[in-house]
Amino acid sequence: MTTTRAPATDPQTTLRAGLPDRYLTPEDLIEMFSLPSIETLYAWRKTGVGPPAIRIGKYLRYDPAAVRVWVESNTETAAA
Repeated sequence: MTTTRAPATDPQTTLRAGLPDRYLTPEDLIEMFSLPSIETLYAWRKTGVGPPAIRIGKYLRYDPAAVRVWVESNTETAAA
């Protein structure tokens, strides 16, 4: 039995870079960032500090690509 893998140039692989291919829940972000509570995530959203979210009906969801961009833009680099 052989398995077919996506080529390395597959846009989904490049875009997601190991993140799930689905919208993330607030609970997913709490686990990913080891946040103390969901209130922390909601405070980030209220003050505009956290990753951008979208509302789907009554549910809050996060695009994995947007979360990656947010992480990269908030990552400190060492001064040379």
